[in-house]
Amino acid sequence: MPSTVVITGASAGIGRATARLYGRRGANVVLVARGEGGLQAAADEVAALGGRPLVQAADMADQTQVEAVADAAEKEFGPLDVWINCAFATVFAPFDEITPEEFRRVTDVTYLGFVNGTRAALRRMLPRERGTIVQVGSALGERSIPLQSAYCGAKHAINGFTSSLRTELLHRGSHVRVTVVQLPAVNTPQFDWVRSRLSRHPMPVPPIYQPEVAARGVLYAADHPRRKQYYVGAGTVATIWANRLAPALLDRYLARTGYDSQQTDRIPPAGLDNLFAPADRDPAEDRGAHGAFDDSAHPRSWQQTLARHPAATALGTAATALGTGAAALGAVRGLRRLTSRAA
Repeated sequence: MPSTVVITGASAGIGRATARLYGRRGANVVLVARGEGGLQAAADEVAALGGRPLVQAADMADQTQVEAVADAAEKEFGPLDVWINCAFATVFAPFDEITPEEFRRVTDVTYLGFVNGTRAALRRMLPRERGTIVQVGSALGERSIPLQSAYCGAKHAINGFTSSLRTELLHRGSHVRVTVVQLPAVNTPQFDWVRSRLSRHPMPVPPIYQPEVAARGVLYAADHPRRKQYYVGAGTVATIWANRLAPALLDRYLARTGYDSQQTDRIPPAGLDNLFAPADRDPAEDRGAHGAFDDSAHPRSWQQTLARHPAATALGTAATALGTGAAALGAVRGLRRLTSRAA
C-alpha cells in the first residue's frame, strides 16, 4: 500500500525536490504551499513520476488552514504516514531594519508553521501509535549569522521545540517518531523572491548544494527516524562543530565575512517578494526546485553518503571535528600573535 506523505513548502526548493522523490516511489503526496503556480506544477511532476498528488493551498501560519489540510489528506488517502515541515519565510536585512510586522510574519511561518503542522500530524498519529514527523532544519538553527536574525531565531526555536516534544513522546512510550534534518546552504528560488533590504542580490553562503541533496537527506530521515538529528553536507557539520569549539572566534569571523558572503555582485531582484503573499500566485509563475546558483551548487555530498553507514559516520564526524578544532586553534593562535604585536 503506498504511503501518504504531507509536504509543506512543496511548491519550490527543497519541498519540491522531496515531492519528486516520493512521486518516484508511487506515494500519495499532499502538496502544501500558498502559490498556485508552483503547487500545480509540483502535482503534475508527482503524477508523471507515478505518485498520486493532492494540492492543498494553505498558509502554515494559520492553524485552521493546517487542520483543514490534514483532514483533506486523510479523507483522500487515509491515515497519514509522514508529515514533513519545510515551509518558511525570511527577510534579509539587519535586525534594526526589519519591522515588527515582518519579524512576526517570519516567526509565524518558519517557527509556528512547524508547530502547527506538528500539532495537526500528532492529533492523527498519536491515537494510532504510528507516524513520522520530519522537521527541515538548518545549520543556522545551531549557528546564527548576520542579516537573518528572524530566520535564525525561528530555526533555533524549532530545535528547542522538537527536543522538548521528543522527550514527551519518549515519556509516554509513543511509537510516533520526530526527527530534525539540519541542512546546509541550498540553491533554491528563495533568493529571487525573498524580501531583502540588501544593496546587492542575496545568495546562500558557500558551500552551496542543490535541492536534490537536501531532499535525499529528508527522505532518508523519514525512512530512518530513530536518530534525533541528521546533518546534511560537510559545511553543516563543520559549522556546528566550529560553533561548539570556538563560538567567540566564529562571531568575529562572521562579523567580518557574513555580509559579503550573502550577496552577489548583481543588483537586488525586482518585483514581488513572498513574505505576506506568494510570489507564484499566477499558474504561469512556477519557479521549480532550483534557484539561480546552478553553476556553483554541488549535486552530491560525500558526508551524506557516509552518514548512511554508522561506523563511517562516526569516523567522518570525528575527522571533521578534529579538522575544525585544529583550524580554530590555529586561528586563535594567529589572533593572539596579532594582539601581542599590536601591544
